[in-house]
Amino acid sequence: MTVAMTASGAQLLLLALCACRGSTLQSAPRVRLPFKELTDTKTARPFSFSFNTSDYRILLMDQDQGRLYLGSREYLVALDMHNVNKEPLIIHWPASAKRKGECQMTGKGRQGECANFVRLIEPWNRTHLYTCGTGAYQPICTFINRGWRAESGPDKYFRAINWATGLFMVPPRSHVTFKRPTSVRPLPLQDYLFRLVPGFVESGKGKCSYDPKQENIAVLLNGNLYAGVHIDFMSTDAALFRTMGGRTAIRTEQYDSRWLNEPVFVQIQQIPDSAERNDDKLYFFFREKSLDSSGGASPSILARVGRVCLNDEGGQKSLVNRWTTFLKARLICSVIGEDGVETRFDELRDVFIQPTQDERNPLVYAVFTTAGSVFKGSAVCVYSMADIRNVFNGPFAHKHGHNYQWTEYTGKIPYPRPGTCPGGTFTPGIPSSKSFSDEAVNFIRSHPLMFHPVYPTHRRPLVVRTGVDYRFTALVVDQVDAVDGRYEVLFLGTDQGTVQKVIVLPKDPTTMEELTLEEVEVFRSKAAVKTMKISSKRQQLYVSSDAGLTQVSLHRCSVYGRACSDCCLARDPYCAWDGESCSAFTPSTKRRSRRQDVRHGDPLRQCRGFNAKVEKRLRETVQFGVEGSSTFLECQPRSPQASVKWLFQGEGKRKLLSRAGGVLKTDHGILLKSLNQSDNGLYHCLATENNFKHTVARVALRVLDRDIVLALTAQDDEDEETKTHQPGPYAQPSVASTPVPPEIRLINQYCQSYWDQLSPKPQHQQRKRTSRRHTESQDLGLG
Repeated sequence: MTVAMTASGAQLLLLALCACRGSTLQSAPRVRLPFKELTDTKTARPFSFSFNTSDYRILLMDQDQGRLYLGSREYLVALDMHNVNKEPLIIHWPASAKRKGECQMTGKGRQGECANFVRLIEPWNRTHLYTCGTGAYQPICTFINRGWRAESGPDKYFRAINWATGLFMVPPRSHVTFKRPTSVRPLPLQDYLFRLVPGFVESGKGKCSYDPKQENIAVLLNGNLYAGVHIDFMSTDAALFRTMGGRTAIRTEQYDSRWLNEPVFVQIQQIPDSAERNDDKLYFFFREKSLDSSGGASPSILARVGRVCLNDEGGQKSLVNRWTTFLKARLICSVIGEDGVETRFDELRDVFIQPTQDERNPLVYAVFTTAGSVFKGSAVCVYSMADIRNVFNGPFAHKHGHNYQWTEYTGKIPYPRPGTCPGGTFTPGIPSSKSFSDEAVNFIRSHPLMFHPVYPTHRRPLVVRTGVDYRFTALVVDQVDAVDGRYEVLFLGTDQGTVQKVIVLPKDPTTMEELTLEEVEVFRSKAAVKTMKISSKRQQLYVSSDAGLTQVSLHRCSVYGRACSDCCLARDPYCAWDGESCSAFTPSTKRRSRRQDVRHGDPLRQCRGFNAKVEKRLRETVQFGVEGSSTFLECQPRSPQASVKWLFQGEGKRKLLSRAGGVLKTDHGILLKSLNQSDNGLYHCLATENNFKHTVARVALRVLDRDIVLALTAQDDEDEETKTHQPGPYAQPSVASTPVPPEIRLINQYCQSYWDQLSPKPQHQQRKRTSRRHTESQDLGLG
């Protein structure tokens, strides 16, 4: 009876395993950790302070002061970067009740939009931050007094505010308040300060969107705020704005689809073009609707990179208070399949600008997704600033001809070349953009688009995901020094609330090898990743979503395994074998026993002397099956990137298992469909990864004679029936009994222990049974 139940259990297990085989092995993570297992490793720390808010976004990371600034619905939070749960400082900044009522009167608020969603936190100086929120569809901005109390004071922030705007507005008392949750204990006077500047608020128009669902970007440079934002209640007027700093506000041309056509802003950053500071430009990344999306094969969404000169003051007669240096170009991220069909990833989702030793030439990492709703796909492309500048220095696009198609402009280019900065390398005699010729200003007004697109390095994506049930939403990149070189490690957030750690290595001169080192669930409940920030100095990753924030270590070396081969095959530049375990790698540490091979992952060369120990520790398990029935031999290698072979050792040598049609292979083992006596023997599960072979499991299979098992189960049934009909406790047992073969007694013992493991008794019942057995043994004189 026990054997029959085991066989049926194996069949049920097989059905469950077969149901999971549809998952793709493309870029399968070596380690996958659900949220609970991640927190069990003590390498993740979710933000545990709960208050009535949502829509968490990491808006600023201050490495110098060790603070992470978080904006959400009506709250601003300052977190300790070492431990996000260590005495967080929280400001409650709601919209006034009056403003909320006015917002609801306009028909908004059905989804909670009539609140102050914090969307901007930028550093003003060492002691103050500038922050803006949607203000219940009436954007507002103010200053935050932050830092150590010895550095802060009222005289400082009033001077800062006067210089910034010269405006003072006293809001209602309920409009700007400070609130510290009861769960946060008061800090000593000498500790960190975080509070709104009292009595000051100003309009956030041109700095923050009205609608919390509209993305906006902003950066503060020398007292000037540059923002890509929608500036009206209905979100129909989008612009790149410059405000503050004592200068006249300047923006992109209004309601001109050639400049911006329903854009979604993604990233903004100053990148110098040369040693001449007058050439400094602001680059911004966005996606927008195509002007040609009405028909044909043209994509409906296009990814863009744009730029303006920081010293642009607008035109004198034309483009007054408008950018005279605004240009944009298309970003291409696509892959061509074996059938020649090009798959385009046009929806730009996030951009990470990786600094290099040359501040003028950082690397631009960009996440894209497919625009359609049927086909899900994501890709990461990398662009060089040299390629971006070459496109901006190339031909302009021009609509011309019978079909009014985009063509290369071949006419005369006015001087100075549109897009160059006044007083720069090529225009030393032009002091201001107001001195540009009317011809140059009118040309850029009608020709803001470059003809050539920007292609990624090697003209192909770095990472591609297709045929999966998720999309990438965010990314950050870390540079990691390993024994054999420096590597770029990508952390990719998804709309399923997971973060993948990916490294791309050169496989040969023409191809690259993509390795997904791990995938971790970073939130208790599934929620799309909104923002991510990385601190290489502290080896921490910070991830936000609508539901909360989680602090995650950049590495979990111990989860790769307890063997040198597992650590080496993981090829994680953060980790190395130290002679005893897989642990964090530090370049400054000098230990002879340290083993690491990111480029090749070769345990045969790196782990000599360690692999034999693992083979000796591997236990041989015994498994029983019944002749004529099926049995499942379990074997699951630690890495999903490994291939598995089964070897069979009967009476002779080991050989490759070959039972034509009699074996069903799954990701978790093999099913032997119909056993016979020739299947008795030792089965070896051999995993091969990166040309390294090692035994994962050894299973000794014992095939039981079917007739004996049937006879035994029939006798068990008769015994049960006899016990049922016995008149009382003094009835004599039957003298005649069938001798039980030793292998049957062994299988009964094995099965009983197996079922005890599957359904263990409560500890108090076990203690009672142990004490009862002890008492009985004493009564029998055996104690």
